[in-house]
Amino acid sequence: MFDYYKILKPALMSLPAETAHNLAIKTLRNNSLPDQEKFESDKLRSEVFGLNFLNPVGLAAGFDKNAECLRALQNQNFGFAEVGTSTPIPQKGNAKPRIFRLPENQAIINRLGFNNNGLEVFTQKLRKWKYTTLQNSKMVVGANIGKNKDSEDFVSDYLKGLEAVYGLCDYVTINISSPNTPGLRELQKKEVLSNLVSEVIKKRAEMLVNYKGEIPILIKISPDEEQQTMEDIAEIITSHGIDGIIISNTTISRPDTLAQAFAENSQQGGLSGKPLLDLATAKQEFFYKISKGKIPIIGVGGVSSAENAYEKIKRGASLIQIYSALIYEGFGLVNKVNKGLLNLIEADGFKNISEAVGVEVKF
Repeated sequence: MFDYYKILKPALMSLPAETAHNLAIKTLRNNSLPDQEKFESDKLRSEVFGLNFLNPVGLAAGFDKNAECLRALQNQNFGFAEVGTSTPIPQKGNAKPRIFRLPENQAIINRLGFNNNGLEVFTQKLRKWKYTTLQNSKMVVGANIGKNKDSEDFVSDYLKGLEAVYGLCDYVTINISSPNTPGLRELQKKEVLSNLVSEVIKKRAEMLVNYKGEIPILIKISPDEEQQTMEDIAEIITSHGIDGIIISNTTISRPDTLAQAFAENSQQGGLSGKPLLDLATAKQEFFYKISKGKIPIIGVGGVSSAENAYEKIKRGASLIQIYSALIYEGFGLVNKVNKGLLNLIEADGFKNISEAVGVEVKF
């Protein structure tokens, strides 16, 4: 299939990063982007936290913050797409410029700060998706929710988010790990997280009065947490009945391999893309070990090839997500990764992708 992105990339890269992103959203929203070649294989299908995934390659949260592009995203052959982060009240986020490309490193630094149109607009888009498109879609949709920057009751923000999106999506992610909202990562501490998770699970039980079936709830964590914090998170998730975990969000660390202008942390914000790969995969593998493989993991951070994705899967990820690599490779990357994964699992003699999950992890 013709790779249109090779033609468009120079023009997009000449624009400021956020301008290019907004143009991509507008193009997708208007269904003006060519569809990818249809590609499916039963060997790539899987069931994770009770949901059926056509393939393991998903879109990470942060790209489609307001759930505007779901119809177009399903035509790019994602197995699932996570939209958001959405907060109860609309907010502009941090001051611009707030997205920075690092082409030499195939990386991005952002300090967006949960800029979004709020839950009211978010749920309108999800409702439109569910009742006008979903009947013909095989793509799983997750809703990523967060707290407002100046909120005095963060628990209430998450409960409002859960209540608003319940019944309009396939799973919900509690985002407590962005480095760009002051105090957000403090929610990963044991007592604070335990209380938040307890209230979220209680709210889900209340929602069952009006909806059939429990919607899966996931937690998205940082790659910068120490071993003890990871162990605490695993204990809390297991004991409270959280369905899965996403590892990981962006990192505030700055590897020595970064371009000099960024290596000294001169640009604040979360780093994503290739430099995050090893750190995120190591944290994912550690979590898989301490949870004994009992908690499904979505591996995200640095995936730009089928080999990267396969490494995460073999080290415990049931599913993977991509985002930053799309900026450098375009949506054709989705099929490249899926086709490559199929070749890799067949070469290793696995009957399906699920058989490869965690095969290189020693407990």
